[in-house]
Parts: sequence; C-alpha cells; structure tokens
Amino acid sequence: MKTALTIEMEEALYYYCRENSDIVVEEVIMPDDQGIVDTLSCRLTAEDEFEWRCYELKVSLADFRSKAKLSFIGHYNYFVLPQALFEKVKDQILPTIGVLVYHPFLDKDSGRKGYFSVEKKPQRQALQVSEKSLLFRLITAQAREVGKAKQTARGLRVFSTERLYQELKKRQPAYDLFGGGVNYYDRFIEDTQSQAIESLKEELAATRAAYDALEARFLLTKQEEG
Repeated sequence: MKTALTIEMEEALYYYCRENSDIVVEEVIMPDDQGIVDTLSCRLTAEDEFEWRCYELKVSLADFRSKAKLSFIGHYNYFVLPQALFEKVKDQILPTIGVLVYHPFLDKDSGRKGYFSVEKKPQRQALQVSEKSLLFRLITAQAREVGKAKQTARGLRVFSTERLYQELKKRQPAYDLFGGGVNYYDRFIEDTQSQAIESLKEELAATRAAYDALEARFLLTKQEEG
C-alpha cells in the first residue's frame, strides 16, 4: 500500500512532467519481466523522436533497498526521493541514474504539494525494451486511468451492492463507533431519515394542494348548480 508521502510525491511528479510537456502515467507494466515503472513519461523532441523517462519513487531506506526490480528502461531514468533519504543513499546511486529531490510546501492547502530539484542528472541510454512495446503499454495505462475517471464521473451506480458492502467493511475503523468521534453509520441513518421526512413533507404538501383544488372546484360546481 502506498504511503501518504508516496501519493503526494506521485501527484507532484505528475504535474512536474506535464509542465515539461510530457505525456505521463503511473504504474506502467513493462514486458519481458522488466517490472513496473512507477511513473513513465514521453515527450516528442525537436527532431520528431520520442524521448522516454522512467521514475522510481522511494520514500524510506527500506524502500530504497527493496529487492523489487528497478524498471530503468528509458532513455533517461531517475530516482525520486525526499531530501533526507537522498542524503543517506546518494553515494549508492549509479552514475547513469538521475535524482529528483522532493521538497514539500509548508502550506498544503495552496493546491500544489511541493516541488523538485534536480540533484543529479541522468545519462542517456538506449531503450531496454522496444519502442512499440512502450507505446502500447503507455496507451494501455492511459486507457486504465480513463476508465477510472469514467467510473468516478458515473458515481457509485457502476458498483455492485456487494462491492460497496466490501468497501464499507474495509473502512469500518474510520466509523469510530465507540471512540467519541464521528459515527458515520449514525450520520448516514440520520441523513436518510431526514431525507425521508422531507420527502414525506413535500408529498403531504402536494396532496393538500391537490385536495384544496378539488374542494374548490366542488364548491364552485355546487354554487353553479344552486
């Protein structure tokens, strides 16, 4: 599971790449047992050629020393690290690999979470997989993200009741049933009951209006007959 810092760095890196006119997507599966690229970006050069960059995000020493495969298969490859971690591992990074150091803003409510400094420039290398494979996997990952966005736009109706129930069970610790904080179950029931009451009030008001109109017509008819 991603840490809050990893998610924050990932989001900042996305906008960093976009500002450099790159096409960018996270978690791209590579062919031939080349692992998963944390963030993959592609740009079109002045010579009308694709230039590929791979970014591996690490937030702790254990994370940096993990045996998970590093998917440095692009023309330029980077570690993306917090400042404190960079100071600990900078002598362990290969000369060919670049480093972006993440600096969080103190005011997290300003929209942007932080910025990057290039602490080490990467050396260009030949692609480790075919460009056609990279293009296909970039498109596949982008399609995955579009699918997620469409699901979000369509709301909860795209999920089965069983799926929603399972998700609610996962979030049970956040309900704080006995901790004295927000009880989301009670809040849901209260909101549901309030909505039901308001709906009944509207229905009753409409019924009364219809009754009054019928009664008025009845009285008018009686007067005309009399």
